[in-house]
Amino acid sequence: MINEIRKLTDSKRARFVARFFKTGRGGYAKNDKFLGLTVPQCRTLAKKFISADLKSVQKLLVSKYHEARLIALLVLTYQFEKADERERKRIFDFYLANTKWVNNWDLVDASAYKIVGTYLFDKPRSVLYKLVKSNNIWERRIAMVSTYQFIRHNQFADTLKISEILLTDKHDLIHKAVGWMLRETGKRSEKTLVKFLNKNAARMPRTTLRYSIERFPEKQRLSYLHIKNLTT
Repeated sequence: MINEIRKLTDSKRARFVARFFKTGRGGYAKNDKFLGLTVPQCRTLAKKFISADLKSVQKLLVSKYHEARLIALLVLTYQFEKADERERKRIFDFYLANTKWVNNWDLVDASAYKIVGTYLFDKPRSVLYKLVKSNNIWERRIAMVSTYQFIRHNQFADTLKISEILLTDKHDLIHKAVGWMLRETGKRSEKTLVKFLNKNAARMPRTTLRYSIERFPEKQRLSYLHIKNLTT
């Protein structure tokens, strides 16, 4: 599979994407390697490889190439959609055993809620509270983004609890993920979001706050930003 992926290499685009994903020294994706495939190309290949077994998927998932890992995760999401409960459990367990390789924000966002969130929808969710306390930024982001599946079904409790836990997180990519999930909560229930903001706005990271209030009218946005400004 990797040879078929490499045939689509676009060196010029790969250089651009590497800069976008901050692969340089000190960047969150330090030393990640790109081939320059587009997301639609990755999705097409994932659909082509949908029958791959987990051993073959893992070979892609441990690849040094970002797009290979993305394709592996997309394969898992497509397989998960069609799987019975037993097979979903296998994919869920495989995913959690390989979070080391789900190591960039786009990889998390393309897979976490579709696999982890969906699997846990009708089950205990304690695993999310283990992930959210991880030293691994991507596991913390998995915990947060997985709740998107719950939000889509008007279940907000875990989103709010995990958001509160992460309000003291130091990483900008976590600030953005929390703000994103809070904004999605607000789309479903503005009352729920407003209640959370009234309690927490003053101590929220500025990025989280800005993301969460993007859809509010200007006057309302400014009022929350003013609260934040009074505490900084």
